[in-house]
Amino acid sequence: MAKFVIAGKANCPYYAKAELLADYLQKNLPDFQIFKITQHPDEWEDWLEDVCERNMWDHRNSPIIWRELLDRGGRGLLLGGYNEFLEHAQLYYGVTSNMTTELMMVIAKENMQMHTEQELDKENMKDLISPLQVWIASAGTYVCCHLIPLLVSGEVFGTNSEISLTLFDQEQREDCLRNIVMETQDLASPVLRTVSFCTTVKKAFLQAQVIIILDDSTEEEVYSMESCLRSRVPLCRLYGYLIEKNAHESVKVIVGGKSFVNLKTTLLMQYAPTIASNIIAVALGVEGQAKAVLARKMKTTSASIKDVIIWGNITGNNYVDLRKAKVYNYESAVKGPPGYYHSVLNSIFDREWITQEFVKTLQSLSSTGKQFGGILAAHSIATTLKYWNFGSPPGEIVSLGVMSEGQFGIPEGIVFSMPVKFENGTWMVLTDLEDISLSEKILNRLADDLIQEKLIAFGDLLTFQPIKEVSDPQVDKPSGPDLNEEKEQAGSDDSYGKNEDQ
Repeated sequence: MAKFVIAGKANCPYYAKAELLADYLQKNLPDFQIFKITQHPDEWEDWLEDVCERNMWDHRNSPIIWRELLDRGGRGLLLGGYNEFLEHAQLYYGVTSNMTTELMMVIAKENMQMHTEQELDKENMKDLISPLQVWIASAGTYVCCHLIPLLVSGEVFGTNSEISLTLFDQEQREDCLRNIVMETQDLASPVLRTVSFCTTVKKAFLQAQVIIILDDSTEEEVYSMESCLRSRVPLCRLYGYLIEKNAHESVKVIVGGKSFVNLKTTLLMQYAPTIASNIIAVALGVEGQAKAVLARKMKTTSASIKDVIIWGNITGNNYVDLRKAKVYNYESAVKGPPGYYHSVLNSIFDREWITQEFVKTLQSLSSTGKQFGGILAAHSIATTLKYWNFGSPPGEIVSLGVMSEGQFGIPEGIVFSMPVKFENGTWMVLTDLEDISLSEKILNRLADDLIQEKLIAFGDLLTFQPIKEVSDPQVDKPSGPDLNEEKEQAGSDDSYGKNEDQ
């Protein structure tokens, strides 16, 4: 039996002529078989060079035709191009081709169109059968153990999307990663195709479609805030380079943790500029803390409280905005139909608690990192990813750290937490919200911290200099949510008064 392979550029007229002649021979000769290969014109030369090198052939044009001799223990016998194939057909089978040049061009055009469609179908099929490549950086940290069950639950990426999970960390964390891999396999999740670990830097984020950046587990001693800020640069520079080099072009990068989240996001954007718009910082953890503190005061559940906005530095000097905050299913004298809500500010009559205790509690949580443990961090990351994939609840405000483009008067070029919504696989800043503008004093306080962090990290500023605020001589309150500012800006009841130190 004669087995021939005909390969050529998809738009080559001579390939088209050889193809039709081979089709005729295969149809009329029982012992004649052909196998066709088309390549895109842009890929043809590299493909041909590779085939010739492997088989030690010398051929430079399209098409290339050879006879397979695998059934005889051989690797293939080069016949040549179109002319050699035509001579072979005339000599052995008494058949020739009378195809006109015009018809050759028409068929070549059709071949090119068919090749393009077939390649597109292959890519679509590949998307259907290929698992989503998810990478977790600094996977040896305790947050990862809480995060993995959420990622493989089917809620974050969908029950119809299989994922391939890769855990990345330093080489000295290999034993820890190996244990996490084994425990993850024990989950027997139906959406988890594979789980593995990687400690080889140059292979990090290979074909990654989702990258989760956790707090890095460094053992280096840091003696000042400035040195701590600068210590973030080398790792973020490395990650940025690896993401640019290895990750999928549409990769989504989400930065979580409890230290310098805004700065790390800014640095990653600096060193991975082509995907900067797909890098975000998680703020739902701080939002959740604020809701929990409010819920304990109001004797309700934190899930009943919505639309708390976190402005500024997620893991530092931020502003908790309650002007849009709502509480649902709240026990009060005023009742309403399903979906009815009360304003949080109008439902808490203890003004002093909000301006002092509430502020101090949140500041303590932010400065110490207490209660922002593995469960909260993992849940915040997973929920943000779920919203990114499937959209946030309709009408609900979500806080997210994104690069400022001047919205709300925020200086450009810093990652700033602000109100957004997720929709159709992306996010958008809610610039159309009414009555949420911030005073110049608050904006300056929030932006100044982030600008200084960035300048110190890049070596353009030596020391961090906090803004000194003028305080009331009787009550020295810490920076934080400003109820009076909220009341004045929202036009609320004047009985709350004014406090110039906030």
